[in-house]
Formats: sequence, structure tokens, C-alpha cells
Amino acid sequence: MTKKELVLEISRNTYYSRAMVEKVLDCLAENIAWELSHGRKVQVEGIGVFEPKKRAPRTGRNPHTGEAVPIPARVLPSFKAGKQLRDAVERWK
Repeated sequence: MTKKELVLEISRNTYYSRAMVEKVLDCLAENIAWELSHGRKVQVEGIGVFEPKKRAPRTGRNPHTGEAVPIPARVLPSFKAGKQLRDAVERWK
């Protein structure tokens, strides 16, 4: 499902305009990104938890040459699905 399809579906279910639904989704994404960039986790009840995860520096390999390439430490976003979401997905198996 694309963002456009998601906006349309939410708009149909709630009777809010597509523009309003899109604005809310954009605001949600911006706020989650802002919180993660400041080292804080975001818990959305019924969906799950977004949190920043630190990755240690490591050595990778160039697949073409086999040469060792240093990969620096960095912080990446991580998502862990909540129980309600996991259970909903499990029912659709």
C-alpha cells in the first residue's frame, strides 16, 4: 500500500478530506523523525515503538574488489511492532 492509497482509505473511513489526512500523516512522520533524531523513543499505542538504535563501527567488504572498507558508527531508526499489530498480522496468515 502506498501513502496515496493509505490516505484515500483513511479518508473514506473517517470522512475527513484527503488533504487533511495527508497533513496528519506528514505531521506524524515529521514528529517521529524529530523525536528519534533527539535520541528519544516514540510509542504509538496499538502499533508499536520507534526508537533510535546505535550501530557500532565495523569493517565491510567491497563486493567487486574484496577490499576492506571501514563503516563508521551510526544511529538508525528501529521499529518493534506492538502486540495488537502482531496479533492482527497473525490472524491473516
